[in-house]
Amino acid sequence: MARQNRPAGCGIIAGRLIIYIGTILAEAAPTGQGGTVAALAGAPTETEVVSGPSPRACSEPASGAPAASGAGAEGPRRRVRDLGIVIGRLAPGPLNAITDVKGVRVGQVTLDRGDGKLQPGKGPVRTGVTAILPHGGDLWREKVPAATWVMNGTGEMTGSIWIDTQGALEVPILLTNTMNIGRVMDGVVQYMMKRYPDIGIGDDVVAPTVAECDDSTLNDARGLHVSADDTVRAIEEAREGPVAEGAVGAGTGMMSYQFKGGIGTASRVLPKEDGGFTVGVLVNANMGRRSDLRVDGVPVGREISELMPRESVDGSIIIVVATDAPLDHLKLKRLASKAGLGLARTGTISNHGSGDIVLAFSTGNRVPHYPKPLTYKLTVVADDHLDPIFRAEEEATEEAILNALTMATTTAGRDGNTAYALPLDRLVGIMRKYGRLPGGAPEGAR
Repeated sequence: MARQNRPAGCGIIAGRLIIYIGTILAEAAPTGQGGTVAALAGAPTETEVVSGPSPRACSEPASGAPAASGAGAEGPRRRVRDLGIVIGRLAPGPLNAITDVKGVRVGQVTLDRGDGKLQPGKGPVRTGVTAILPHGGDLWREKVPAATWVMNGTGEMTGSIWIDTQGALEVPILLTNTMNIGRVMDGVVQYMMKRYPDIGIGDDVVAPTVAECDDSTLNDARGLHVSADDTVRAIEEAREGPVAEGAVGAGTGMMSYQFKGGIGTASRVLPKEDGGFTVGVLVNANMGRRSDLRVDGVPVGREISELMPRESVDGSIIIVVATDAPLDHLKLKRLASKAGLGLARTGTISNHGSGDIVLAFSTGNRVPHYPKPLTYKLTVVADDHLDPIFRAEEEATEEAILNALTMATTTAGRDGNTAYALPLDRLVGIMRKYGRLPGGAPEGAR
């Protein structure tokens, strides 16, 4: 919920082009290149970008920085692993995404329209909604064990008290901006009542799970532009498969380490001797100060002093952890708490004004909504075998945050406020300088 970094303003290229993207384009395009990969699972099927050489490009630099532009001039965005930067020791899943956990689905709706001066209630609009479904079955009738963890609480995740009371999750997880929580909750209720007509009559009432970060630096937050219908669409269009990252869905207006941030995801698969379990993470990254940014331990943020916003205030992050390891509420609570270590490796200190909130769930068990027998059974991993799962989550969290940074494109929002993308050529050069990539300095030659 904490207010975002306040970036420098700049001129905005006028004109817009609506692009409708189908599955064929998704197969042809590199994963997650901003709005051009909308047909990927978890990506919007319609997005709006500025026409011209670069989407939402800036004509004047901020804080003495050279002019920066969007995907057109930056070139294709790439995930951190595709740049040759390997985080941690464990192997990722086939997609290196939260959807590597079998059954997990992601849906996103991106709202990106309008330019220029803020007109409260009208735009410009740089926001959206992201939905995460733990499995493709009947989540209401077959809950999954779950737990939440709050590193710093200047933020909100509705339904968290009920999750931690019953130790389970029975609704989709929704991510959006701070002031849109109410409308997204309305959308969840609308979806659930449509699917379960007896809710609130002969069935239980529903408590939605919606988590937020503040995108008001780039977005017209007072416009409450994410509707209940957008929420229903994100849930209904959620799919398995690749997940679009960066400035998409709930991440459209987010910033991270004073670069453009947003949605990022990653996964890890344990060796067979450790259970062969999969752990996947999805983040909405909206936190961090530039000087603190570290990539695989390298102080990247200190090396890039330009492309800076004019102001810096605390931000937030939502971390969603999925695993097929059979865990109960208590062990998931412990797992959720470890996500903070992956976050810390990228440089975030969890400021007083930040909302750093984690939700972890396991698909390895089911919790019946209305069990007829007196008891039901859960299988759980023994405590002595939890360490590899903890490591997997920490590595996946770190990489998911970095993917949010490397996949996001420069975005100009309201009043010309601009979030610049992390320059990938500079990142690669810095990693070589510190000996993390071939052709760089020998280890220890700093």
